[in-house]
This record gives sequence, structure tokens and C-alpha cells, in this order.
Amino acid sequence: MSRDQSAVSFRGVERHFGPVRAVDGVDLDVAPGEFFAMLGPSGSGKTTCLRLVAGFEQPSAGRITIFGEAVEGVPAYRRPVNTVFQDYALFPHMNVLENVCYGLKIRGVGRSERQRLGREALALVKLAGMETRRPAQLSGGQRQRVALARALVVRPKVLLLDEPLGALDLKLREDMQGELKGLHRRLGLTFIFVTHDQGEALSMADRVAVFNNGRIVQVGPPAEIYEKPRTRFVADFVGGSNVIEPATVKAWTGTARAASLRPEKVAVLGAGYSPPAGAIAVEGKVAEVLYHGPTNRIELATGIGRLVAAAPAAGGPTLSTGAAVRAVFAPEALHLMDDG
Repeated sequence: MSRDQSAVSFRGVERHFGPVRAVDGVDLDVAPGEFFAMLGPSGSGKTTCLRLVAGFEQPSAGRITIFGEAVEGVPAYRRPVNTVFQDYALFPHMNVLENVCYGLKIRGVGRSERQRLGREALALVKLAGMETRRPAQLSGGQRQRVALARALVVRPKVLLLDEPLGALDLKLREDMQGELKGLHRRLGLTFIFVTHDQGEALSMADRVAVFNNGRIVQVGPPAEIYEKPRTRFVADFVGGSNVIEPATVKAWTGTARAASLRPEKVAVLGAGYSPPAGAIAVEGKVAEVLYHGPTNRIELATGIGRLVAAAPAAGGPTLSTGAAVRAVFAPEALHLMDDG
């Protein structure tokens, strides 16, 4: 994808804060209409990249374009983007409709027209009929929808979402994930979503960029990021993984490279059960069984270190701490990684 074909493009972008390189040589292309997630731990550079697109920060080096137009030095209010923040940033003294229409008012849109557009935006986020309520009278999810409507009413080309679901409880967060995905499908806008929650990124995004130490360490579709992590960091951060050391992988496969082994691909068999033909079996003992609702997390102490398996809680084996077992998996469950 060329810069001219991209909704947002980074080339060699850096952002320094004194000696700290918050963003360190990022190259990135986001396609028009894409739901793109920036995923990483705190301090990884993802939020700074979002702020660079928004115009709240300026790059120390490199070039940024939005739909082919260079934006270095262009103030935030002149960029075709809008941002939804985690804390919503609603005006408590204004009602819902006034909050949604505020950006239009600043742009000089007449009262009747901005109210018409504001009501359309509220209908889009399923808040029709709540125009006269104040933010304090709304639930967290409703306030989030108002913030979305306010961002969408000015019709940006790119919607930036800065951890917008972080303040919601689990059930509401899951509901809003579906709402955001449906809204994206209906509108066809480019969404750039920043999160440290791997579940949000994997469930909503068309593509995910994983950040660490100011750099993108892998970018691709969610299934590729999960099933084929390139590095130990990605394997561990996205979903959690057993990282098998090169010497052990060489003994099993003949290739001396570190490998990722996802817990759900590991079966735990009692001492009296034989593994299938061709499977790899590792002797061990049960160190811990943790109940996670639909699944159990089974931690095993083995001769190659700790192994973690995930098994259905209902109908799965009954395992007690200290029991002798075998961790069994197919050789193709091992994904070889680039770093060692």
C-alpha cells in the first residue's frame, strides 16, 4: 500500500521527550475504511502515535500523512480526524444534545442544522430520546455513546479511539465492543483504536500493530498475530504462550529456534493414558489448577520448565496438585519464532 492510498501513513516517525524515544522509527500504513488496533503495554508508544495522528503531538522526525496530505505542523482542529477519549470529556453543565453539537457550534454551523445533525448522531449510537439529559444522569456506557456521537457528528475521515472502553465494567465493555464493530461496518470510516487489552484488539480489529519500546514488533490480522507470533514478546503479550527454548525444540524437531506453544493446544493426560502416535509428550506433575469459568488453567512442572495447558472446565479431567501427568501436543502446534 502506497502513502497516497493510505488513510494514515507513518514513515520513519520518531517522537522524543528529552532522552526518551517514545516513538522510535515507526513505519505504518492504515487502509481507508480499516479498523486498525494499536496494542501494547503502558509506555510502548501506541498512545503517542495516536496523538501524533490527532495533532496533539508533533513528530521529532519522519513524515505523517492523512489521505495523502502531510500533516506535520497542521493543528489538530484542521485535521480530518476526531478523538474519543477514555474519560469521555463531556461538559457537565450541558445536556446530551448540546455536548454532541458543541463541535458543530465551534465550526459556525447554524442552530437548527447542528441540532438536526446532533439528533442523527444520537440515533446512530442508539441514544435517541435522551437529548435533554445531563451527563451525570447517564450510565458509563451511555456517556461513552455520547462521546462517540460528538466525535462522529463532525464527520471525520478518521476516528481515533484512545482506550475508550477502559473505564467500563466487563459486561458493558463486551457490549460496547460489539457496538463499535457494528458502527464501523455501518459507517465505513477508518477507525484507529488504541488499547492494552489484547481481547479488545483481537475481537474488533481488521489488523493489529503490536508495540513495544516505541516500535512496532508485528503487524497483521488478529489470527496471524495470535497463531504466528514472531517474537517472544508477542507470544507472551498476546494471549499468553508457552515459550519453548531452542535446545528443546531442536531435540523435538531438529531446528534450534524458540517456539510458541499456545496452552489450548496442550492436552493433559493421566499416567495411565497413552499419547497419540506422532505426538510430543512431556512428563510432569500438576503444580496448580486455576478455575477460569469455561476453562481451567493447568500449570505443570516439567523437566523443561513450567508448561501451561487450558482445558474445558466441564467434562475435563479431574486433576489434583502433585499428580503425575503428561503434557501432549502435536508437533505442528509449535510455532517457530524469529528471536532465538
